Amino acid sequence: MADNKNQKQLNIEIDETVADGTYSNLAIINHSVSEFVVDFVNIMPGRPKSKVKSRIILTPQHAKRLLKALGDNVNRFESAHGEIKDYDQPPTIPMNYGPTGEA
Repeated sequence: MADNKNQKQLNIEIDETVADGTYSNLAIINHSVSEFVVDFVNIMPGRPKSKVKSRIILTPQHAKRLLKALGDNVNRFESAHGEIKDYDQPPTIPMNYGPTGEA
């Protein structure tokens, strides 16, 4: 049996406002040599303008880990609940938005 005393435990806390979460139905991803920037947006029908609700900046290594973890979770979800249907047409994204992907 492994000795659990030598394992370090990470204590992660979440404050109330973060725990409530922020709804997003669009993610815009840009990158440079050193980072990935993921902007989460909530687009509402009939509203011509939307704002970024949250921005997450990741190293390329963490972006790749997130991609794998998200893929694993989608696979488990679909195994339990069936295939997630995708829309035929993605929403139109303004091309004058955000950074250009250069450092």
